[in-house]
Amino acid sequence: MDMNRRHFFRVSGAGLVGSSLVAMGFSPATALAEVRQYKLAATTVTRQTCTYCSVGCGLLMYALGDNAANARRSIIHVEGDPDHPVNRGTLCPKGAGLMDFINSPNRLLYPEYRAPGSNEWQRLSWDEALERIAKLLKEDRDANFQATTDDGLTVNRWLSTGMLAASASSNEAGYITHKVARSWGLLAFDNQARV
Repeated sequence: MDMNRRHFFRVSGAGLVGSSLVAMGFSPATALAEVRQYKLAATTVTRQTCTYCSVGCGLLMYALGDNAANARRSIIHVEGDPDHPVNRGTLCPKGAGLMDFINSPNRLLYPEYRAPGSNEWQRLSWDEALERIAKLLKEDRDANFQATTDDGLTVNRWLSTGMLAASASSNEAGYITHKVARSWGLLAFDNQARV
């Protein structure tokens, strides 16, 4: 490197200024540090229950977007809920990988029906699906409801159908589902989650 007198004074002056500032307590690392925006600061947090198994771990799902004209809400982060009594913020590998399930192009978003003997699925609206389920339940209950035993003992039971509540249900939702199932006369009833 070819150094002339002017270049020597510039380098020496810059070194002297830098060492003087450090000696006075000025740290370049502190000066260069900037306040970074937390990546989840603009998101909306929703508490959910993991749907993979019957443990019923709590989740925090972070969604970005405010449903404005050009913004579609999307989930950008999933983590365990530290306030949930079951998992206390931890998640198993399946629960930790929920982002892949949520953003999968193969995820089913609406009800479908396949007629007996057919290999084609047809899309139904939610109203059509719920009406079909209610109609089939009513037909089965009317055909198989047992009011009394052969001895004349009142039993009011429906033995041909059972119900399994999902793991995404809370204790309160499971309790109400249990009351509804028992009022129909169902005996075969269970809740998948033990939360």
